[in-house]
Amino acid sequence: MRLYGVTGWKNAGKTGLMERLVAEMTARGLRVSTVKHAHHSFDVDQPGRDSYRHRVAGAGEVLLASRHRLALMRELRGQAEPTLAELLAMLAPCDLVLIEGYKRDGHPKMEAFRAETGNALIAPGDPTIRAVASDVALDLDRPVFDLNDTRAIADFILGEVGL
Repeated sequence: MRLYGVTGWKNAGKTGLMERLVAEMTARGLRVSTVKHAHHSFDVDQPGRDSYRHRVAGAGEVLLASRHRLALMRELRGQAEPTLAELLAMLAPCDLVLIEGYKRDGHPKMEAFRAETGNALIAPGDPTIRAVASDVALDLDRPVFDLNDTRAIADFILGEVGL
């Protein structure tokens, strides 16, 4: 399975870049899946819905399925957060998995950077960051792309993973 990450600090443009990359790459005929790390508790279910009621009643897993999509919700109930490798093993085969977040994992990454956030670049101290997508010109020892040049960023990533 080919992997490539998009990382960066909060409000750096990661999600927008991910969204544009998925659209660009699927338009090229590639099957793309994504993994997004959340640093907080989240709920994809809604109170009062049948699946929510199953989960709250104590179900360890609730699989919600229709002819259009399926969703598997698993309650960890005090267990350790699954590793990225464990999560990747759950995905159906695809051409590329784009990973948002997971700064500390060892897969190759593109850093999204917006100067207005006031955060320092991660790239200089992280060899897994192969390039930076920025809203300002930067002088780095690796490629720097305009944050909005989705086609060039997609070309770079696909070249990196051999697609």
